[in-house]
Amino acid sequence: MPVLAQGSPGQAGPQFWTQLPILGLLVVIFYFALIRPQQKKAKEQAEMLKGVRRGDKVLTSGGILGTVINVSDKAVSIRSADSKFEIVKSAITQITERSGEESNS
Repeated sequence: MPVLAQGSPGQAGPQFWTQLPILGLLVVIFYFALIRPQQKKAKEQAEMLKGVRRGDKVLTSGGILGTVINVSDKAVSIRSADSKFEIVKSAITQITERSGEESNS
């Protein structure tokens, strides 16, 4: 009965060092396809959160649109309709309008 996926009994398989360039290429592809875009997005989000100021209109991760009324180190107070919320800065996903000027995003 023939054995598939195995060479002849006396034949050695490919050496590890011959497969090393392929492995290295896969690591490079994963870096540029997955890791680098995530790092770039996280950096842009951090820069956006540093720039939040009073009067900005923001969108939260929960879908609440509101106007920033107070900014502290880790939290932001926003007003939406007749309600006032205090949220963590990381809950802000987008600044829809800067205080006094329209955003181009």
